[in-house]
Amino acid sequence: MSKFNGHKNWNHWNVSLWLHNDESLYNLMRAKVRNMKRFGGTRDDAAEALRVLLSDLGQTHTKDGAPYSFSSIRAAMRGIA
Repeated sequence: MSKFNGHKNWNHWNVSLWLHNDESLYNLMRAKVRNMKRFGGTRDDAAEALRVLLSDLGQTHTKDGAPYSFSSIRAAMRGIA
C-alpha cells in the first residue's frame, strides 16, 4: 500500500517529483528507458544507468535531499514509454 502521496515513501515521492517535473531530468529518464528498450535491456538497466549518470554528474540527491537510489529511480520510471 502506498504511504506517501501515492508512493512507497517520501524518498520515492521526492525523486519522482524531480524526475517528472524537471525537463532535463525527465528527458534523461525517457532517453534511458528508450535506449534500454532499443538494445534489449530492462527498466532495471535503465534505472541503474540513470543513477550512474546522475552520480557522474555530481547529482546524488535531489535539491530537497532525497538520494537518487536505484529503487527510487526505478519506481519513478513506471509508465514511461
